[in-house]
Amino acid sequence: MLTEKELNEVNGGAIKLSVGTFLIIGGILSFTIGLINGYLRPLTCSSTK
Repeated sequence: MLTEKELNEVNGGAIKLSVGTFLIIGGILSFTIGLINGYLRPLTCSSTK
């Protein structure tokens, strides 16, 4: 039988990802999608002056 402390210290085989990691991955993904979108669909500036 494991004690309460030992149960809390058990690490599984899953990858440990923090919130910062998700933010960095999301930022890189958004930038890449925007870059591809800008290359495939270049939009001109529509100034009303």
